[in-house]
Amino acid sequence: MKHQPLAYRMRPTKIEDIAGQKHLTEPGRLLARMVTANQLASMILFGPPGTGKTSIARAIAGSTDISYRMLNAVTHNKKDMEKLVEEAKISNQLIVIMNEIHRLDKGKQDFLLPHLEQGRLLLIGATTANPYHSINPAIRSRCHLFEVTRPEPEDVKVLLKRGTKQLQSEQPETTLEVTEDAAGHLADASGGDIRAALNALEIAAHSTPANEEGVITITTNIAEECIQKKRFTHDKDGDAHYDVISAFQKSIRGSDVNAALHYLARLIEAGDLETINRRLLVTAYEDIGLANPQAGQRTLAAIESAERLGLPEGRIPLANAVTELCLSPKSNSAYKALDAAISDIKQHGAPDVPNHLKDTHYQGASALDRGTGYQYPHDAPNGWVDQQYLPDRLRRKRYYEPKETGKFEQALKTVYTNLKQQSKN
Repeated sequence: MKHQPLAYRMRPTKIEDIAGQKHLTEPGRLLARMVTANQLASMILFGPPGTGKTSIARAIAGSTDISYRMLNAVTHNKKDMEKLVEEAKISNQLIVIMNEIHRLDKGKQDFLLPHLEQGRLLLIGATTANPYHSINPAIRSRCHLFEVTRPEPEDVKVLLKRGTKQLQSEQPETTLEVTEDAAGHLADASGGDIRAALNALEIAAHSTPANEEGVITITTNIAEECIQKKRFTHDKDGDAHYDVISAFQKSIRGSDVNAALHYLARLIEAGDLETINRRLLVTAYEDIGLANPQAGQRTLAAIESAERLGLPEGRIPLANAVTELCLSPKSNSAYKALDAAISDIKQHGAPDVPNHLKDTHYQGASALDRGTGYQYPHDAPNGWVDQQYLPDRLRRKRYYEPKETGKFEQALKTVYTNLKQQSKN
């Protein structure tokens, strides 16, 4: 129907019509094999908004000879599902395409499970959420999981060409032309959101007057107006948010300043100053650590400056901090040593503290042999004496393994090595 958005009118009816998603639709892939053999199993399609999950689900169902029905986990209730079960009993099998499946409540899940087990209902769920985080394990274990990724700009261009033909067929009294640059801008600016690209194309076609020859030409300027700007989707509670944070820290750890600035830009565009600050501070100590200990102090100063300035000006000290952290030598030796000590305690408990190190600030401590034999290092000429500090059972344990990735830790290693050589414990 023409009043429906172009993206809806253009939904594929067969798997062959799907643009992109070759990891799902290429011959030999599991999903493609299922469709070819007409032997579907229940599945969940998950991925970012606007990537065509529902369209793919309809195309999969339309490629088989099994009837299908559409449901929404939020708006449809248990009675709606009961009707579909009755229909499935008559037809022997029915495909149920369920949008927002991550919102399926326990009552609906419990109702569906036996029918999925029997194969009477074939479920194709669609969700923007990570199924391992959001889908009940009982449902998830009965479904194949297929990730729908953001289409590449070239795939979006293919769909824009189809969309142009669709619009042309709907208004034959005019000729619709889209310049190559305009199509490229829509493909890039949509950020892989097919829905956004097609709907922008439709707005452009309907809002641009034809010239005297009856030709409607969509130029880059028109495309920019209709899509307004590069779409940027960043859900602070979604999986993509945590993927960006992970990539941000790993890029700093890997000394890739360009990648780190890219992910910083994404977090800044999302306005997530709190996450940036927290991640930078932990990175300064976790990944740079003793290789450049001053970086932690300078990072904290940059964070405090960004908080006082706010965005967008706060991006300036943050850029300085990210660049320094990326190009600093890296060392995780200190916290890894602590983790090793914590692991020992968890596995083997806490052995008794040596008597000579125990507290002596109470009456009767000497009678219990507390503090006896303790040597005060400051009384020694070089400020160090050879005595045991670890519990007896751990006296030869070594947790700290220094690295040589920065001058500061190289100096620490020299001291550490000398002390070990002098120690008899």
